[in-house]
Amino acid sequence: MDAQQSKPTDSAHDEPGHLYNGRQASLPLDIVIIGCGLGGLSAAYCLAQAGHKVTILESASAIADVGAGIQASPNVSRLLIRWGLRERLEELGVKPQNLSIRRWENDEVVGWTPFGDSIDKAYGAPYYHIHVESFPLRADFHRMMYTATEPHCNIRVNCRVVSVNPSEPSATLASGEVVHADLLIGADGVKSLTREYVVGGPDKPKPTGDAAYRVLIPTEKLLQDDDLRPLVERTESIIWMGPKGHIVGYNIRGKKEYNLVMVHPDEGSEGAAESWNFVNADKMKQWYKGWNITIEKLMGLIPSPLEWKLIDRDPLPSWIHEDGKLVLLGDSCHPMLPYRAQGSAMAIEDAAVLGNLFSHCSHRSQITPLIHAYQSLRYDRATATQVSSSLNRFIFHHPDGPIQEQRDSEMREAMEDARRVARGEESTLALAGNANQWADKKKSDMQFGYDADAEAEKWWLENGESLMALVPPTKAAI
Repeated sequence: MDAQQSKPTDSAHDEPGHLYNGRQASLPLDIVIIGCGLGGLSAAYCLAQAGHKVTILESASAIADVGAGIQASPNVSRLLIRWGLRERLEELGVKPQNLSIRRWENDEVVGWTPFGDSIDKAYGAPYYHIHVESFPLRADFHRMMYTATEPHCNIRVNCRVVSVNPSEPSATLASGEVVHADLLIGADGVKSLTREYVVGGPDKPKPTGDAAYRVLIPTEKLLQDDDLRPLVERTESIIWMGPKGHIVGYNIRGKKEYNLVMVHPDEGSEGAAESWNFVNADKMKQWYKGWNITIEKLMGLIPSPLEWKLIDRDPLPSWIHEDGKLVLLGDSCHPMLPYRAQGSAMAIEDAAVLGNLFSHCSHRSQITPLIHAYQSLRYDRATATQVSSSLNRFIFHHPDGPIQEQRDSEMREAMEDARRVARGEESTLALAGNANQWADKKKSDMQFGYDADAEAEKWWLENGESLMALVPPTKAAI
């Protein structure tokens, strides 16, 4: 569906506190969400707005203040704005003016796509870079979502779920307490326990062969160097492509910090367990030795990077347990590799669709068909985004040679076309399948023009009457 078709027609969509045109479920359900990441918080917010009683079970009580950047593209920022968070997004986020794709050895720009006002105009919502971290409240995005969600639900920390009974349904905590619900939602990430119940047994992730260093550098340090100052002043999102690896850099926190994600071959521990570890900077500097002067100078500002082992999972055939009372969301069912910056967006879209659909709930007999409706609305899109994310890994990591030269040539053609359009001229190229996936208008329209609420409303208009027919008649109606 294109961007124009996806936009909701009712202005009440955009009024905070009036989600789903003010519609709330006539039967409030007890819903338990396992996991308090961005997906879990978003699902709790949306389902609470839909009139349900929501509890989040989170195993952690506190974590190290690591911090990283996250990209909130229009398909997610339009939802956050609809939830009343525009002011906070403007305060906390940085709007990149363009995407710049560059060569590893000489910093040559081979790809360029406008963002900024062009994104706002094309999709009706901004593109932001924001600081993010996991629960509890260690960074801007999480704090923003927690603050929005906490008044509307019960968030329980130090509640590690050790098993679930999908049939009742219920979750058993490490303390021995059993928490009962009408519906369980597994939002427990790539190491998901709930996923194993849906799959029917152990389901281990697989290594990608890549790892990533993640760091934040105070921008005051960049501003002191003539070669690094433009990284702050131009407000670009930059991708440096190189043999077997790439680097992504952009500003966050009102341009007070510069976020770097540096992907490289995984030469660490064996196995497929996701891990985060602080490592010695010498190893990092050695791997990027020979890259351009900008990268060399950035490396000199990093005392101790965090290394993140990148793991993956194949798409599941279903996100729903066979008993119809446990459903997965976000990374627990469709983990995204960080090559397309859509992981959090997919989880938040999932949450919006769930909330919208369950605002119609009037009988427990509807729970199973509603979660199947959620899956039918979300499965193809999330799976396609997984594939698109993985594709960028291969595009970015070509060794120098004929394939790399062809890639760069395609990107340069798209860059020149984008600059013609920016000058007010007509596009002269068909960019479908371009190596710069952000230059492919069809892909961008599908990714950024998507409106989760509009899709759920459309589904209900087409299918809601048949679902309502499943509700048993009341005695008064007999």
